This record gives sequence, structure tokens and C-alpha cells, in this order.
Amino acid sequence: MKIRIKFAKEGVMKFVGHLDVMRYFQKAIRRAQLPIAYSEGFSPHMLLSFASPLGVGITSTGEYFDMVLTESMATKEIVERLNQTMVEGMRVISARHVPDGKASKAMSLVSGADYLVRFREGTAPDWDYPEKIAEFSNLPEIMVLRKTKRSEKMTDIRPWIYKLEAAKDGISMQLSAGSVSNLKPELVMEAFFSWMGAELPPYALLIHREEVYADIGEEGSLHLVPLEELGEEVE
Repeated sequence: MKIRIKFAKEGVMKFVGHLDVMRYFQKAIRRAQLPIAYSEGFSPHMLLSFASPLGVGITSTGEYFDMVLTESMATKEIVERLNQTMVEGMRVISARHVPDGKASKAMSLVSGADYLVRFREGTAPDWDYPEKIAEFSNLPEIMVLRKTKRSEKMTDIRPWIYKLEAAKDGISMQLSAGSVSNLKPELVMEAFFSWMGAELPPYALLIHREEVYADIGEEGSLHLVPLEELGEEVE
């Protein structure tokens, strides 16, 4: 039985790295006494698959991982058991059974993500950024120097920005995510400030990931749905 867990990572837990979050949930699953399945071989490990890793310092209410259970369980009970083991800043939001027809690993499904970006106190620009962000989002192309582990090259990131607009308390953006074209909100903000002829102050941004999406559209047609919606509740 494949179960997709949606969880929040907030408060001081935003400083915990991805590998430590994985280890944390392995321990939480044991403490919750869930019938987790293990791999075969000389070094068995829990069958877990996390979606797009979250950068250190970023909060989220839209994180996911998949796990395989050896027996059927009510999804509500899974949430209750896990939440009884959570520390402050970690919270399980939902559990969904993922049918066999939609059982691809969470990581391979990721195609987009929603973010809310705010400025730390005293770091917001003194120009009208809500109006300017609208102009910036209408540019036909946005060229940036994109750095990878192996190279640096100029890249047009405009096709990877699905939505970009001023929100009530910051800047809301929906960006391409996943292994093929993963766009970070920090890079979008750096490009925005550069376009304005300004420099983004260091440590100015407070970033919150709100949701992670899969693309279920036909080839060439983008149709994003939250990973949670590919599963179903079990009673």
C-alpha cells in the first residue's frame, strides 16, 4: 500500500537540512509503529521517496514523501499516529493512498511549486515593487546567469515562471520544479532586482513554499495538480 504524506516544516525546523528530515521521519515512522515495508538485500532500508528537497532556511506547508506499508491502514489513523511523534515545527497535514495507476515516485512527478516571498524587516526596496513586479512578469524573456555544479550559462528563465504577482504580504510565484528545470525563487528575485538596476540585499528574503505540483497535462499542455490530489483517503 503506497501512502503519500503531506507535511509542514516551519519555525526553527527550517534550519534542518533535507537528509536530517529524512532521518527524522524514519524515526517518527518507527515511533508511530507503522507497518513500513523494507527493501530486500544485505542492508534493508525503509521504502521512502521524498519529493523535491527544500532548501535550508525555507519554510513550507507543502512538503511530500511516499512510503510503502505492508498492510492497509486508515489514512486518518496514519496522520494521527505520526502527529503524536512530531516535534514543534513539524506537522503532518494529510495522508493519501496512491492507487497503482498513479503510483510513480513523488520525486519523479514534481513539475511545479508555489512560493510566497517576503522581505525581512528593513530590507524591502523603497520603490513600488508591486507595480514593478507586474511589469517584470510581462517581459518576453528574462536572461540570467544560471550556475550548476558543472557549468555556468545564460538562460532564459521566463518559460519556467508560470505565475508571478504581488500578494498582500509579499510576492507570490508559481515556478517550474523537478529534475529537468528547477527554478529557485531566489534566482527570480535576483533577476528582478537586476532588471530594476538594484542589488538584492543579502539575507533579505523570507521564503515559504506553499505547494508542490505534478503535471498531468497532455504533451505540450501544462496542467498542474497538487501531489496530494493524486491520492485518496482510506477509511
